[in-house]
Amino acid sequence: METILTLLGGFAALADPTVFAFMVGGFLVGTFFGATPGLTSLLAIALLLPITYTIDVVPALVMCASIFMSGMYAGSITATTINIPGAPSSMMTSIEGHALMKKGQGANALGHAALGSMIGGSIGALLLMSFMPVAAQVSLLIRTPGKFSLVLFALIVIIIVARNNIAKGLVSAFLGIMFATIGIDVIQPIPRFNFGTETLVEGIDLMPLVIGAFAVSEILIQASSRDGGLAATVERVRGTTIRRRDFLPPMAEIRRIGLFTYIKSALIGFFIGVLPGAGGSMAAFVSYAEARRGSRHPEEYGHGSREGIAAAESANNSMCGGAFVPMLMFGIPGDPTTAVVLGVLIINGLQPGPRLLDNQADLIAPMFASLFISALLLVPLTLYIFGPWFVRIVSIPRGLLYTSIAVVALVGSYVATFSTFQMFLALLFGILAFFMRKQSYSTVSMLLGFILGPDLEEYLRRSLSLADNNPLTFVTNMDSLFFLLLTGVFVYLILLRKPAAR
Repeated sequence: METILTLLGGFAALADPTVFAFMVGGFLVGTFFGATPGLTSLLAIALLLPITYTIDVVPALVMCASIFMSGMYAGSITATTINIPGAPSSMMTSIEGHALMKKGQGANALGHAALGSMIGGSIGALLLMSFMPVAAQVSLLIRTPGKFSLVLFALIVIIIVARNNIAKGLVSAFLGIMFATIGIDVIQPIPRFNFGTETLVEGIDLMPLVIGAFAVSEILIQASSRDGGLAATVERVRGTTIRRRDFLPPMAEIRRIGLFTYIKSALIGFFIGVLPGAGGSMAAFVSYAEARRGSRHPEEYGHGSREGIAAAESANNSMCGGAFVPMLMFGIPGDPTTAVVLGVLIINGLQPGPRLLDNQADLIAPMFASLFISALLLVPLTLYIFGPWFVRIVSIPRGLLYTSIAVVALVGSYVATFSTFQMFLALLFGILAFFMRKQSYSTVSMLLGFILGPDLEEYLRRSLSLADNNPLTFVTNMDSLFFLLLTGVFVYLILLRKPAAR
């Protein structure tokens, strides 16, 4: 009963005009970034991270949740109109949505994408609210060795998800862990790896790493690319006339897709989101493949299947709710965007863990409510009101867009810390991340290594200290052994198991 009252209090918090304004503003910002190729909700939250220093924690978290949901949905806009996904999770949507666009049914495809996002996002948010109290109780059973094995499991899964670049993912994660060791020791109050300078005694702040790795590097990537094919598709979008009523999917098409498809895809997306590092791309792909396998009309896939759009969009927006579970309970981000949201929590003095819902539920509940309202109301409402303009976001001059982002990124990194050194660090990390991305090294793995590295080290050293330096403590504790075995299962399923012959 207490949990229900807390969640209702979260919805009541959105009635505050200031909090509501941050939710709507965040949603529009996330939609803009998600619908612009090269920009994502991750970049939007990274750029707005400095603002969280100057506002209360509730508006900050509400804004982040609405950006996350809208950015995940908005990737379908350019995926459909110009076949360039605004977010990696919209790859499956681009296959079916752009095929409908070429048939003159682009608005209809966007309507189905919005409906799928609305249903999937709402179910994901409801599952999050239902699942969190259970997850909190389970997490209380995990002791220090188990926490080490859990963080190790998360890091390994994040690295091996990219099968073709495991070695590079490993290097990136270790690089992030190395950056995290600079400053004060996690156990003893002594400085380390500061190279004899007082500037590095406090360590490297999360802000310059996030802004450099995602904002500055993206600007450099865009500046170095020459996409000649984009101009023709932009001209085609400019010449398209779209009416608002075209975005409303007919009931006959919705019945043809079936409620079961939406619910099944949302469940798949949520539980994939719970897995560390899986993200919206995996959720959309798995759900799309499952929908195609069980479809009554598999011949439509690849040629404009509305069912395929519904499955992919339901899954990637439902993933948003699932990704918050490991982040809030264990401090392990479910995807790159929640890694930055974790930074918002830390900046505001909130420590993820099982006691978070008990001690500070009034601060977290509005974020859950924002996730639900963003999916249920703001996704269809903004598409209906602003749909004709959303499809033209891609026509904004690239030079103006990325120059503005560069200024916001560097000024934001200074305002967040009031340190010229940290601002230059953001630029330095941006250059490093640019060359890493050029060579297919994962900047996400580096960020997660930076975030999870201190916990990995602390739990390792504390576990060994409690066990008189006996490493067998990690296999004699059942919670730790469970996560080690789970790590082995994932390594087998992802890396070692051979695909079944047909």
